[in-house]
Amino acid sequence: MTDMAAGGLRVVTLECTGCRHQALHELGQCATGDRCVVAMSGRQIDRFFRANPDEAAAYLDDGFWERRAIAARYAPLDLIDGLMHDPDEVVRRVVAGRIPDERLMELIHDPDRDVRAIAVQRLPGEQVEWALRDIDYLVRMFAVRKVSHGLLRPLIHDPEREVRKAVAQRLPPFALGVYATDPEPEVRRIAASRMLPPDAARLLDDDDWSVRLAAVGNAPLDTLAQRLAREEDEEIRGAMAGRLGV
Repeated sequence: MTDMAAGGLRVVTLECTGCRHQALHELGQCATGDRCVVAMSGRQIDRFFRANPDEAAAYLDDGFWERRAIAARYAPLDLIDGLMHDPDEVVRRVVAGRIPDERLMELIHDPDRDVRAIAVQRLPGEQVEWALRDIDYLVRMFAVRKVSHGLLRPLIHDPEREVRKAVAQRLPPFALGVYATDPEPEVRRIAASRMLPPDAARLLDDDDWSVRLAAVGNAPLDTLAQRLAREEDEEIRGAMAGRLGV
């Protein structure tokens, strides 16, 4: 049987027999196939707790990981501490996004990289230096975006491209010349768009056209004037002309 209305009353279906929430069902606060906490469906469970947030606390120790994770989104903060070490990483990610700031340092050794990454994103910059040495590049990348410039030097030549890209976006312009020979065009392109004019001029001969185009925005005008006539790429030539006003 399916959920239906008869004479303005909610009809309890066979699926609801024995459910602890029959009273909610009769009030229209849950519905089979739509808002159902016992369904093995994250969407239905979420809709149930959205309509009945006061019920979430009762499911924080449920045997189904997804039900615990969704309940943790709605339960009072003072009740989710026990899930900081839940066996499922999805549950711990939800908790990491909700616990008070003063508890975040308890998560820096969590085995799941996403839990650590959430902690890094929420912690103030002066408390994330540990993450610069994390084994996972994602955690290091988020840390690079928050720490002071003086702490970035060890990661300038990080083996992961995404970390170097983050560093290139944060280093002061005078320090970006170090990336003129980076093996990844994306890193060189970011550096070229921010570096000092003499360093940008070096990248006008880069093998990658997008790096050369980014360098045009910072290269000295006299250098661009000398190269304009012999530039073969139409888009780069147009960017040079735009900067020169010709």
